[in-house]
Amino acid sequence: MALVVVPDADVEPEEVERLTRQLRTELAELDVESIGWAADDVVPAGAKGSDPVTLGAIVVALSVSGGVFTALIETVRDWLGRQSGRHRVSVTIDGDTIELERASADQQRDIVDAYLRRHSKR
Repeated sequence: MALVVVPDADVEPEEVERLTRQLRTELAELDVESIGWAADDVVPAGAKGSDPVTLGAIVVALSVSGGVFTALIETVRDWLGRQSGRHRVSVTIDGDTIELERASADQQRDIVDAYLRRHSKR
């Protein structure tokens, strides 16, 4: 699974790095198999720079424990809710991408529920 922090347009690279490290720290507390910085070939086309930390790209391997995927998505949503900016996080599994952002609870729940249904059986 690849996660990419997509910051507000006016955010400095140092702030993107801080945000990405903060999210990575929170995700590492979950029961994931591994977590690391994405290689350049995982970073979305059109992203600027070559440092995955600056680009905000994280790769997560989920453990087989039940509920880890749902907990990961909830952690991202909670993290986004605590940010002052209009940042987004794109989550990609097998080429299927969802972009999470600050939205109403109902909107987020509907989007996330549909995405979770598509990937919870894998």
